Amino acid sequence: MDSTEALVCIEPGTLKMERRPAPEPGPGQTLVRPRRVGICGTDYHIYEGSHPYLDYPRIMGHELAVEVVETSAGGRLAAGTICVVNPYVSCGNCVACRAGKPNCCVEISVLGVHRDGGMSGLLCLPEKNLIPGGDLTLDECACVEFLAIGAHAVRRGGVSEGDSVLVVGAGPIGLGVALFARLSGGNVTVLDVDSGRGRAAADIAGVQPSQSAAADAFDVVLDATGNRQAMENGFSHVAHGGRYVLVSVITDSIVFSDPDFHRKEMTIYGSRNATNADFERVMAAIRSRDIPVDRLITHRTGLGDAVDRIPLWAREKTGLIKAMIEIA
Repeated sequence: MDSTEALVCIEPGTLKMERRPAPEPGPGQTLVRPRRVGICGTDYHIYEGSHPYLDYPRIMGHELAVEVVETSAGGRLAAGTICVVNPYVSCGNCVACRAGKPNCCVEISVLGVHRDGGMSGLLCLPEKNLIPGGDLTLDECACVEFLAIGAHAVRRGGVSEGDSVLVVGAGPIGLGVALFARLSGGNVTVLDVDSGRGRAAADIAGVQPSQSAAADAFDVVLDATGNRQAMENGFSHVAHGGRYVLVSVITDSIVFSDPDFHRKEMTIYGSRNATNADFERVMAAIRSRDIPVDRLITHRTGLGDAVDRIPLWAREKTGLIKAMIEIA
């Protein structure tokens, strides 16, 4: 196999199908065939030109279900194995990796952002970044990564039985946060500026929607908005002794009242990416039927058709939770 088809973001606003040379697995690598690719907010931002951390052209896609084609010498995965992909390629040697936090590796390389991703017919990945899906379906495998972001944030915030929890932002990441906050025993409320989206996310997650700007104080507040004003407002919703988890990331600075912060003895956590432990947590929850994957995937397309669909869905998000690219 000399070449493969790939969907390439040439520059902001321009998507194109191209033939690319087929990759060959080096030591410790596995050649895989992407079968499902979830389209993430990151992908829309790359298309729109608002993502700050990459160079063009770029093959997008990091929410992946893949099929093993070929492994390098000594590889453990048999051809045909369906795998979940951990898209955070870490160095294994830096201070974060040595501390068991490869999700915030100093030299991290994220598929579809820092290196070419899975909107392609073939892809080479480190074998350590592949997790066998077992009895999970292709759709389920492709949903694990974005849900793991939420599971990691909930773990960072230490959500436990009986905690009052506010999730601000009801997009796919906020939905994942709400799901795992509930599964961790929290009494969860979801708040979104789009009340319809907030109600829909709360219904799927099995939690309460907020009808207005939350006036109550919560043990744990988790922000998944990617909006500076919302992130700053979130401080006011944290109870005395409470925790505030910033899941979303922006390129701007945020400010808060130091007297209020100290008066409450508040704890702030950053939450970045996810670890294999979070991936395994999500996979176990899917197997237990605690995650309604069939309600998460609302839109589908093929790889070639995604050239037109991604621009459309970047503009028209009504009813959109997760769009999925299917590759035969």
